[in-house]
Amino acid sequence: MARLNPPEPNPRCTPFLWRYADIRPNLLEAGRLVPEHQAERRVLMLINPSRDAPFTTDTLYAGLQLVMPNETAKAHRHVAFAMRFIIEGQGGFTAVHGRRIRMQRGDVILTPTMNWHDHGKDGSGPMIWLDGLDLPNFQHFPVHFVEQFSSPRYPAEDVDTCASPLVFPWARMKAALDQVEGDSAQLRYLKENGSEVSKVLGGSATRVDAGKATPRFQETASSVYHVIAGAGHSTIGDKEYQWAQGDTFCIPSWYPFQHFAHGEAGDDAVYLYRFDDKPMLTALGFYRTADTDIETLVSA
Repeated sequence: MARLNPPEPNPRCTPFLWRYADIRPNLLEAGRLVPEHQAERRVLMLINPSRDAPFTTDTLYAGLQLVMPNETAKAHRHVAFAMRFIIEGQGGFTAVHGRRIRMQRGDVILTPTMNWHDHGKDGSGPMIWLDGLDLPNFQHFPVHFVEQFSSPRYPAEDVDTCASPLVFPWARMKAALDQVEGDSAQLRYLKENGSEVSKVLGGSATRVDAGKATPRFQETASSVYHVIAGAGHSTIGDKEYQWAQGDTFCIPSWYPFQHFAHGEAGDDAVYLYRFDDKPMLTALGFYRTADTDIETLVSA
């Protein structure tokens, strides 16, 4: 029984960092070797070294997806909720249940549960984005469904990216972060009514001024971070992880962490994207931080 009742969270996954400079060549090679008709999705999965797929953390899955010019990632739908952060490329699009959305670097695009969706690419060069899904949950709850559409693309019409509730433009989020005073700032991606983007996954963006750091933090949520711009390092537990633009790293539950931006006063700030399981843990009553008053968690 002691093994099943640890005194504090003991995630099986461990902190890890994936360097974009190392991953990108392999992803492009996969694009050359694996035609679109041989793979439903061409994804380099970011699997935690302490576990097998689909675990990036114990509750989160992350992967880098690639679409090349004139390709189509065929239409399907599934129970899993997806958040997509656009890393690189021009001319890419995703069609979500009849709404064709243009991809722009830094934007976050949602694919809600059971929405038909496909991806495509016009023009030259690759389109690469970070997928974030709640796939690990379906290892515990065997309730996942996936359906294939009868055609490669689901009928869709172009929509105004800036007006779509499925899109969070980076320009808008960056402007909001830059208005917050202090050495660092973090803002959640929220719906117009102030609620989280889903019941399971949520996201945020962080600004850290050059030469400064975020407060040290410890929480039951696990998270995946992607470096939008700049360079720095994070202390996660008792280890230090150096990162630069394009890198992705994970922080499992209850590991204390702090982010540091490199540079000097006057240099450009660092910006980080994050997706996490905070909405799910909050809804279940499992979310807490190191500063939480434990007595507030006592239920009647």
